Amino acid sequence: MTGSRNTVSAPGKVLLAGGYLVLDREYTGLVFGLDARIHIHIQSLPTSSGVELSEIIVKSPQFKEAHWEYGYRLVENGGGIEVTQLSTSAYDKLHRNPFVETALAFALTYVSTRGTKIIKPATITILSDNDYYSTPESSTEDQVSKSTTRFLNFNVPLWEAHKTGLGSSAALVTSFTAAVLVHYLGEEVFNLSSDKEKRILHNLAQAAHCSAQGKVGSGFDVASAVYGSCLYRRFSPELLQAHGDPGSLEFGNKLQKLVEETELSTQWDTEIIKSAISVPPGIRLVMCDVDCGSQTPGMAKKVLAWRKERPQVAEQLWGNLQEANEALAAELVKLAKSRLMNHTNLKSRILDIRQLIRQMSKFSDVPIEPPAQTQLLDNLSRVDGVIGGVVPGAGGYDAVTLLIEDRPEVLEKIRVALKGWKPDIQEGSEPSIGRVRMLGVREEMEGVRLEDPANYDNWI
Repeated sequence: MTGSRNTVSAPGKVLLAGGYLVLDREYTGLVFGLDARIHIHIQSLPTSSGVELSEIIVKSPQFKEAHWEYGYRLVENGGGIEVTQLSTSAYDKLHRNPFVETALAFALTYVSTRGTKIIKPATITILSDNDYYSTPESSTEDQVSKSTTRFLNFNVPLWEAHKTGLGSSAALVTSFTAAVLVHYLGEEVFNLSSDKEKRILHNLAQAAHCSAQGKVGSGFDVASAVYGSCLYRRFSPELLQAHGDPGSLEFGNKLQKLVEETELSTQWDTEIIKSAISVPPGIRLVMCDVDCGSQTPGMAKKVLAWRKERPQVAEQLWGNLQEANEALAAELVKLAKSRLMNHTNLKSRILDIRQLIRQMSKFSDVPIEPPAQTQLLDNLSRVDGVIGGVVPGAGGYDAVTLLIEDRPEVLEKIRVALKGWKPDIQEGSEPSIGRVRMLGVREEMEGVRLEDPANYDNWI
């Protein structure tokens, strides 16, 4: 029997090392899961006796106008489940959410291939931990830090919210997909603690996420949403170029073969190694939001164009960065095993990576570590107890990441250093850094997991 209500959460991520490199299978990325999660609560939608509905309602109560209604139908010729957004009023403008819509179509299609032909209506609620989005300028630092509200009302439409760069779309697609599978297949059929089912979830979420964003990305963010912190090597992009779209001929059958890896051509070559990443005792990760954000796809396009134009210079730099990233991962594991508290080598590893990243910024003319972020990281690195920091992932103006000694007084010193801080340089046409604040997140090893639905009653 499927459950009447279920809740699943998945973590955000930070790519501590391996930005841009992770796009190429020759290289790896060091990705940490974060304890900021996106939670999906799904429950059956009661209907009157004799009334048949094919409708799923999705809402995100932390944002204005974040309400979507979908109709769905099983398409003939193996086309899977086709999802259509419904208009609640002739006067309402339809605001599409491609990640929700695509995840729903892919998940329901896979459910239909597992023998579940009757899909009953449901209500799905999305709840995001507060650190996924910058808080309003009107909120003071004290108000944010002392807030007891687990899920803040951001009081803006979703499309106007400033993301902090924690991987909200990947965490959303992963938790959303998992919740739909658990709800309609039942925990006895789809068990999230099973390695096999978790692999299926990973493959399905990767396919849906890539389709929703209109391109085949590296997938490290989905991998960490499923598995938590890990060393990641991407899958071959060709895997996701032949299944078609929901409703197309044989889409359902192709998708099932892809996620279950039943044929040689559908076997995934992703590498996800959890033992290669560790956090030593006495060290933690923190992030500082600059309330700005970057246009990652445009930056990646420009970096890759430079790499193609200057292959010799780029390959040398790529190789040096890979070595520096591997040295950082090895140092973290070494410190975790030895339990030593000497962080001198760890500081050096972080500085090596930053130096190479700035070289990439200069050569490609892409603000991977912009001057303002350089000033911020240099300023924070001088704080007693801060080991070092980087602009993670693709860089730019997302939240910076620090490794620090895990002591309350270090956190307080960082807060003091950030109070009223602004860069003292003019960035021209580049985005301007807003209020800088420390987020409440830290590293987390665990990936997707079931939650107790009763814990969310106050917000549903």
